[in-house]
Amino acid sequence: MTEAAADLLTDPAGVPRARAMLQRAEWAARAFARYDRPAVDRVVHAAAQAGAAKAREYAEWAVRETGFGVAEHKVIKNVACSTGLVETYAGHDYVTPRFDPAAKMVEVPRPAGVVLALTPSTNPVATVFFKALLALMTRSVIVISPHPLARECCADAARTLAGAAVAAGAPDGVIQVVDEPSVPLINALMTDDRTQVIVATGGVPVVRAAYTSGTPAIGVGPGNVPVLVDASADLAKAAKRIADSKSFDNSILCTNESVLIVEEAAAGTLLRHLKREGAFLLDGAQASKIAAALFPGGRFDIRFVGKDAAWIAGEAGIRVPGTTRVLLAPFDLVVPEQPLAHEKLCPVLGLVRVPTARRGIDAARAVLRIGGRGHSAAIHSSDPRTIMEFGAAVEVLRVSVNVGNSLGSAGIQTNLPPSMTVGTGFFGGSSVADNLRPEHFVQWTRLAYNSDPAEPFGNFSGLIPWETPAGPVPPYPQASNMAGAQRAGATPPPVPAPAQPAWNAGDAGGAGDAGLARHDMTALREEIRRLVIEELSQLAGGSRG
Repeated sequence: MTEAAADLLTDPAGVPRARAMLQRAEWAARAFARYDRPAVDRVVHAAAQAGAAKAREYAEWAVRETGFGVAEHKVIKNVACSTGLVETYAGHDYVTPRFDPAAKMVEVPRPAGVVLALTPSTNPVATVFFKALLALMTRSVIVISPHPLARECCADAARTLAGAAVAAGAPDGVIQVVDEPSVPLINALMTDDRTQVIVATGGVPVVRAAYTSGTPAIGVGPGNVPVLVDASADLAKAAKRIADSKSFDNSILCTNESVLIVEEAAAGTLLRHLKREGAFLLDGAQASKIAAALFPGGRFDIRFVGKDAAWIAGEAGIRVPGTTRVLLAPFDLVVPEQPLAHEKLCPVLGLVRVPTARRGIDAARAVLRIGGRGHSAAIHSSDPRTIMEFGAAVEVLRVSVNVGNSLGSAGIQTNLPPSMTVGTGFFGGSSVADNLRPEHFVQWTRLAYNSDPAEPFGNFSGLIPWETPAGPVPPYPQASNMAGAQRAGATPPPVPAPAQPAWNAGDAGGAGDAGLARHDMTALREEIRRLVIEELSQLAGGSRG
């Protein structure tokens, strides 16, 4: 474990800081839940525009701070997850009640309340933008806990959005950020009763910790994307799309292609086109060197996350042209013992040749059995029968067709919902099966009338149960997590505990608890601590996007 990771394990002020943030978030959530749609729209647009205005600054900052990816590509993601996101959902209303006289039903939207967002180092600012704006669209408030490797750029990005939102009329505290993450603080945020839902994007340990916390959680599983190219595909277009996708942001999106499966009849032509697009075909010995470098001891070395192809080749002792964008690493059998058949968050693309498209589908299924079930897959083909057969056979919830999967399954180059959080559903052990979108942050109370036609349905015309208060919302009486005071070394004032004791306070459970014993809660806290430590121990590298 690194010294930096060890420092995060002890934080005497962590629990009080968490309580202060959640108390402020709870206050903001009560106020924000009364806003009408025009007021919410003003807040959302102001925050999105503020983020987009700094898209390039934050892209360059993220690369500088984490060492991952390509700034130009991060600009695209930052814009897509700010003003692009708002444009996508411009016609949607998550604020106004809905009336259905035919069904005799009134539906009243209820915001999630306090959302805790765990964000990764691989797609840091884009994920902050994405989750914060989804919360604002639904009148939820959000506390962002960034990955330690990206905490500075993420904290500044969150404060930029928060400042714009408050200036546009939002209550102070709708967006907060953890400036100094620590195990006690994150544990306290996850297990406090005032946190309504956790949205976790990151490494497997962090997602597992979110699900183990006892708080409702939305998490995602890892990707390991197979891409099939059959003989009917437009091979020149397929090569360009695959190379562009695999090299996009140096392959740190979890939607990046992991294993290229090509029908033998198309292989020669496809490989010639891939070479023109900056792919370098390794021979057998070179592929073995790359596999050994990337997977020492059988585990992916996070030193290679988001690094460019030429640098990776050099680290493995292989000389390639400086213009190389992707390393093609051929292997024969898709089996768990083959490192190149596993997920690779870098521009190294496994390559398997198959005699027929049918055998290619079998190979894609084998890739997903190794990892990535529920996540995504891709196919390049002009044969609807093959495309349908592929989609029905692979155990994923999104298949990109004739488009690079990095931006295809992320919804940026397809009409899927644009998202930095990709649910893997029952296949992948996730609570959601979709690309995360605003609907996941809002629930609906349904007023259901007697279905007897003799019972009249009420006239609800013009009735809205809330309206934004006239005049500015008063500021919260206590500063957000007292970051300035803490940096100056001051001790934060005590914060009252919630009326129902939080789990992290050391009690056996709240007054309404279903009988969890004290030792059960202690065991739960220790399990969460162990899982978070496992993630923090990898501070030398990144987490999943």
